[in-house]
Amino acid sequence: MDLVEQVMTQEPSASARRVFWVVDNGCSHRGKAAADRLTARFPNAVMVHTPVHASWLNQIEIFFSIVQRKVVTPNDFTGLDQVEDRLIAFERRYNETARPFKWKFTPADLEDLMARIERHEQKEPHFQQPTGCGHQPAALPATT
Repeated sequence: MDLVEQVMTQEPSASARRVFWVVDNGCSHRGKAAADRLTARFPNAVMVHTPVHASWLNQIEIFFSIVQRKVVTPNDFTGLDQVEDRLIAFERRYNETARPFKWKFTPADLEDLMARIERHEQKEPHFQQPTGCGHQPAALPATT
């Protein structure tokens, strides 16, 4: 909770009426218990989970996917300094040239996808990640 602590104890989050933490369903912050822990520590914090099988809704996951494809693949680094240099160069280039995504996915497409997922989940048992899955949380705070 180091990141949460850092964000929630500084302005504007510390005095905000509500601070939304949008998280995926990783094992470190899955379920009601995680949301309850967050709210117990910070009453103005609200944990919102993205739907299962919807990583495309989590903007940082989209960015990580771009970094994976354009920076870290192929993994031909000779050391961490080289990784750092390539990431910093990419960040500079990306910040200069990035444009908003042109979403082609419509509300009707979303309804169709959610219906397919629901049908699939009714047929298949839910996959449970092991307790120590090693997943690092990706959270994006938004204050209101």
